[in-house]
This record gives sequence, C-alpha cells and structure tokens, in this order.
Amino acid sequence: MSKRKLSRKQNWRIQKIQDERAARAARKDAQIDAQLDSSDLGPEQAGLIISHFGKQVDVEPETPEFSGEIVRCHLRTNLGQLVTGDQVIWRRGKDTGVVVAALPRNSELLRPNPYGDMKPVAANIDSIIITVAVEPTPHANLIDRYLVAAELSQIEPVILMNKTDLLTDNNRAAIDSLLQGYRDIGYQVLTASSANDEGLKALKNYLSQRINVFVGQSGVGKSSLINSLLPGVDLKTGELSTQTRKGRHTTTTARLFHFPDGGDLIDSPGIREFGLWHIKAEDVIDGFRELRPLAGQCRFRDCQHEQEPDCALRQAVEEGKVSTARWNSYRNILGSIDMNG
Repeated sequence: MSKRKLSRKQNWRIQKIQDERAARAARKDAQIDAQLDSSDLGPEQAGLIISHFGKQVDVEPETPEFSGEIVRCHLRTNLGQLVTGDQVIWRRGKDTGVVVAALPRNSELLRPNPYGDMKPVAANIDSIIITVAVEPTPHANLIDRYLVAAELSQIEPVILMNKTDLLTDNNRAAIDSLLQGYRDIGYQVLTASSANDEGLKALKNYLSQRINVFVGQSGVGKSSLINSLLPGVDLKTGELSTQTRKGRHTTTTARLFHFPDGGDLIDSPGIREFGLWHIKAEDVIDGFRELRPLAGQCRFRDCQHEQEPDCALRQAVEEGKVSTARWNSYRNILGSIDMNG
C-alpha cells in the first residue's frame, strides 16, 4: 500500500511539532546540566530502574547501605528509551536524582506500539514466564508467538498454566493435551493457582535467583499471582468480563519486585496480542526449537516448505517428529508477517 502524500501545510505542521519537541528537550537538558554543575548532586553511583513514569524513573541504589531505598530520577534526553530492569549510573540530588548514563543490556523484551514499531518493555531479563490460564481459554498460536519472541531474544521461556482451580471434567483433557505438547519438545511447564496456593512453592523456587518477567493476555491472573507470591504488594486486579471472558488491563507500567529469598520479578503491562512484525520471515524458523535443526536440510535452498519435493520440514511433520499444531502455528505466523510486511 502506497503512503498517503502529505500537503505542504501538513508537512509544515509536522516539522513545527518536531522542532518544538526538540526545543523542549534542549531546555530540559540545559536544566539538568545546571544541576549536574551544581554542588547539590552527589557522586556517580550504580542503580537499577525498577519502574518508569514518562520522563522520570524510580531508581534503586545498588550500594548495600541504601538497599531497599527508591529515588525518583530525571532522565537526560540523550540516553535513549530506558525501561524497567535497566542498569544505570545516576547522581543523587536534594529531593530527586539524575540518571546520567545507561549500561549495556544483556537482553530486552520488545512489544509493538499501536503503530507497529517495536519498543522495549523490560531489560536484562533471564526468564520469560508465559502465563496462560484455564480461563480465558488458552490458544496454542498465542503461546507460540510468545515462544518465538523469547527464542529470538535468547531469553529462557517457561509456560505457566494458572487458575488450575478452574479445571473440570469438561476442560481438563484439552488443557493436559496442550501442555503435554510443549513438554514433549523440551519446554518447562509449571502450573499454579493463587486461589488455593497450588504450585506456588515450585513457581517461587523457579523464580528465585533470576530476573523474570510475566507476559500473557489480560485476565490470566498475573497480578493475582504476584499478590500471592509477594504479600503486601497488592497489585490492582481485574475480573473477567462476563460477556467476553477477556480480562481488563490493570497494569499501566512495568514494575520490578524483589523476592525476599532472592530473584526479581517484573510485572509488565497486559499484552493481548504479541506482534512479530519486526521479524523477517526467514528468521521465524529459529523461533521453533524443533524446526531449527531442520533449516537448510531441504532439497532446494529457496524451499518455501509448501509443495516442493524433499522438504525436510514437511517430512518431519509427516513422520510425526513435528506436531501438526506447531506446524500450523509456524505457517500462521509466516502468513501474519507476509500480511503485515
């Protein structure tokens, strides 16, 4: 689809807005520079961003004597987009602080904004907890999208089935079959229920000593789980809509919490659909761990894995080495990328 041509007046308005934003940013940096030059700021020290609020962040000092303290800090505009989990260098002021530098990230979790651009949500994550629930009904394709994103980000994914207290004779077989399919290809699957505390000890043991982030649809119970794992946090929770059985978004910014026995947990904003538009079609196969070893084994280098003879991927599906459900997810994701590309 060709881009709509803008009129001269529209281009002028866009440029005017950009110039005004640049001027505001310059004034802000000038104010921060004035603070940096004053004697009111302390020495540079390391810190961890535990939450983000527009142009300000909450920073936790990494020095042992200030453990547990939180300082609201201003950001210099030349630091890029900092997120929860970023390690930074900052200086303490009288009432607030100033972040003066950002350290390199080990990993980052991205999500699309309404315009399709990928923006970081959280940084330096060790494990992605892909949270699904008995209700709303979990769908394999959505889980697979999270798994592809985690694999390509080189972040360890774990599938967590929440609300197991809602299992009945009518839905148990389908849920068990769904989870077993992921166990068969090597993914760790955990189960839990904040309603009756089932599985919470095993979940907490896994989360310990890691920086973790919960992702999943609204309504799967992420906030309720955190309230159970960290008593006193009391995150706002939303009940399922009685008509759609989909959750209402309750979290507005990513926030990092510490476990008393070690390990961190980042609660991220609810994500209804995980976009993969930034991923090239040829890279999708690397997000499927059972298909990845088959890459390059087809008879033809440009094999599209459709009707070509001696296709290694389709042969693996026919022989039962790759499940039909996962193969369909792979094709579905490819189709969505082609559609939005």
